[in-house]
Amino acid sequence: MSDLEHRIKQSLEPVLELPDPRQRISAYHDMPYALFRYDPEDEFDLRKQVTLLETRLSQKGKRVRRISLAECLDEAMRSQRPLEEWFTAEREQGVETIVETVHSVLSEYSPLVDLVAARMPEDPDPLRDVVFILRTGALFPVYRTFSLLEQLKGRVQVPTVLFYPGDLDGAAGLRFMGVLDAEHNYRPKIF
Repeated sequence: MSDLEHRIKQSLEPVLELPDPRQRISAYHDMPYALFRYDPEDEFDLRKQVTLLETRLSQKGKRVRRISLAECLDEAMRSQRPLEEWFTAEREQGVETIVETVHSVLSEYSPLVDLVAARMPEDPDPLRDVVFILRTGALFPVYRTFSLLEQLKGRVQVPTVLFYPGDLDGAAGLRFMGVLDAEHNYRPKIF
């Protein structure tokens, strides 16, 4: 059993299968979410393990909703212009300019927090629904998840896990994709 599989089965799954996992996920009533950190190179294994976890939780009566941040990013970018125009702009203006532009799109014009909130379960039941936020690496390097989690405060009613590709830095610091400087202000629990 890989370390990733072990951590999912021994740390995360026992919490999510509880009748009401919210208190074990977070000490904050308006932030019933946590992060599950994994090594970026384990992305494909993580997807497999999450599918297996979803099956096991479903067999125990939980309804699992997946939210892909890659799909949210795609929707946000297409809301502003066709993808081909983004590719042309990157060739003409450079990567750095496009990174800043995409960050503005996700922050102001088609806010990522709104796209994620719109994908949350309708008529949420915190005792039954669980949300997995996946494909977080798609946001690299244009958007940091710290901002998303802070903005989701009060907009999430069900136990939610954001799967985070990166490195731990101390007890509560995370380095996105193992590259960016560590963010030490994460309040959600880190599995």
